[in-house]
Amino acid sequence: MTATNALASRARSLGRGFAVTAALGAAAGSALAGYGLWEKNQFVLREETLPILPPGFGPLRVLHLSDIHFVPGQRRKAEWLASLAELKPDLVVNTGDNLSHAKAVDPLLRALGPLLEFPGVFVPGSNDYFGPRFKNPASYFLGPSSRPKVQEKLDWPRLRSGFGMSGWVDLTNRCQSLVIKGLRLDFSGVDDPHLGLERYAGWPRGTRGRDTDPHLRVAVAHAPYQRVLDHFTGDGAELLLAGHTHGGQICLPGYGALVANCDLPTWRAKGLNTWDSNGHTTPVNVSAGIGTSRFAPVRIACKPEAVLLTLTARN
Repeated sequence: MTATNALASRARSLGRGFAVTAALGAAAGSALAGYGLWEKNQFVLREETLPILPPGFGPLRVLHLSDIHFVPGQRRKAEWLASLAELKPDLVVNTGDNLSHAKAVDPLLRALGPLLEFPGVFVPGSNDYFGPRFKNPASYFLGPSSRPKVQEKLDWPRLRSGFGMSGWVDLTNRCQSLVIKGLRLDFSGVDDPHLGLERYAGWPRGTRGRDTDPHLRVAVAHAPYQRVLDHFTGDGAELLLAGHTHGGQICLPGYGALVANCDLPTWRAKGLNTWDSNGHTTPVNVSAGIGTSRFAPVRIACKPEAVLLTLTARN
């Protein structure tokens, strides 16, 4: 075989090798995408127990919902949301990003209808105000996503009204107390920190002479930025609930989240942890969320979740 023929033969072999590698890569990519589309509908309930109530009170069952990102036609998601009412929670806490489409308000309210029969509180996320947009997934590795100059406006006023008319309490830069099963819960909530809209309202005051009665301070926010965790923990919160991170949404098995879309360490992107600030320690539950942006409808190694927190008396 001449040198020229040998080179030509090697070139053909390399070409076939590249073709096979490309085909295998494409097949693997298709399989991964297919799995991600499947996993986004594998809804789970994560259950946690926290002994944080004053002696003699509890248990209290708190259902934490976050990042529903509802789109019309999501029948399985709607049925699962409605089925959560069977848990009979004492309180529902919704930490925002309910919408992912301009026409999602009415079907979402129908899906949440059975849960709206229970006491609840809520704060908004950016995807309650503005619709999602397509973005390069790699951009999340460069830091938290930013708000574009032009975005589709969503009907947050109507969704907020629907929640409020059902009795859920709006905690957007507000504080308010609720009495549940004989215990006063003092709430303080903020508008979405991801948009820089948080304004701290402090804690509600009890009626005259009753500030020392047993109570629990609960902070509620959409995005768990460190400045927000620092503020609420330093200000005496005894429980903090947030979402936003989607738990990383696409995770590595055995490793976890690659991004958190805020300045929270990725290992804290979902689950129940504690946060220390100014000599105080607060339990923080970050929900991995229930949905995805309609432009990135996949989850990998990060199933969509609601969280049932059972609060019991301190030892």
